[in-house]
Amino acid sequence: MESPYLTDPEELGSLLDSEPSYRVEQLSEWLYKTPVATAEEMTNLPGSIREAIGDNLWPFKVEALQRSDGGDTVKWLFRMPDGPAIEAVLMGYPRRTTLCISSQAGCALGCTFCATGQFGFERNLKAGEIVAQVQWAEAYLRAGGMPGSPSRVTNIVYMGMGEPLVNYRNIRESLRRLIDVRGMGARRITVSTVGVAPAMKRLADEPWQVGLAVSLHAGDDDLRDELVPLNQRYDLEEVEAAAAYFFEKTGRRVSIEWTMIKGRNDTLDQAAKLARIARRLSAHVNLIAMNPTPLSSDQPSSDHVIKRFESELDALGVNATVRHIRGKSIDAACGQLRAAENGKQGLQIKTSTGPQGRRTLSSAYNLVSEEIG
Repeated sequence: MESPYLTDPEELGSLLDSEPSYRVEQLSEWLYKTPVATAEEMTNLPGSIREAIGDNLWPFKVEALQRSDGGDTVKWLFRMPDGPAIEAVLMGYPRRTTLCISSQAGCALGCTFCATGQFGFERNLKAGEIVAQVQWAEAYLRAGGMPGSPSRVTNIVYMGMGEPLVNYRNIRESLRRLIDVRGMGARRITVSTVGVAPAMKRLADEPWQVGLAVSLHAGDDDLRDELVPLNQRYDLEEVEAAAAYFFEKTGRRVSIEWTMIKGRNDTLDQAAKLARIARRLSAHVNLIAMNPTPLSSDQPSSDHVIKRFESELDALGVNATVRHIRGKSIDAACGQLRAAENGKQGLQIKTSTGPQGRRTLSSAYNLVSEEIG
């Protein structure tokens, strides 16, 4: 039997073609409404069906699991049957649980401060592989894995490994399944991008009012070309125009993500440039201290500098929040757990710089063209 997660929900009947039609509804309920870790827990299905599903329930295996000291942050490293590894991070709060999910194995965009980009690009994730991360976390919560937090995933952010909008078709299908099939509120889902401008506009035209977070990291094209190579294809003016279109079309305020990098983008001059963009977009700004990565000499800004940057934005009329870094006791930042596991296994981390990196980035441009025309 093919894994149900690799099958469209409307095609589950093909997996149970010799069973009564209500069995399809029962299986769909387990997969999308009340997920469990093993087929054996699907108690209203006959043993023959549970046995047939067997190990095919999930499109990955859990290769590593880390919990923070307080138990409020959990990170999984999932290994796909064809080799790639991806990560998901679950963060628990008293009234909500937020899951950060991956959209690609690796990333072709090569942002200099990002651990994921240092692996290079392996492949896009299928819609079922994206949804399965949510359902695995849901099964974990339903089993009591995070006491003191809701027993369901209440919020989802596409901010894990990969650039979601380069994998547009699978992202769209995963959103459809999560919203239309699973029944999650669209406004509890946020899609992050480093600025794939055409896809930002296309997302605005979709029927679901999901949130959009734009990772700018620089207030001028010269610096952003260095930090975010995709800026050479879609510059700040084009990214801002796409964000403005999203706000106008959906009525949802765009968030600006800004990784604070010591001596690079944490100056008052950069704050002023960011403020001008944020004011034009009526955007909220999230400031996040950089997580050090294996192949970059960049370091996070100090707490004092971050606070000064936030104060300057406030003085310039911009709402900003310094994001608390969850999971400091574990490898919670994107790509860190995978990097740690690769180190244990003696596997080499790929870099996205140099001629090979330029070819990889070029392939990313081709992917964008294939996905959204």
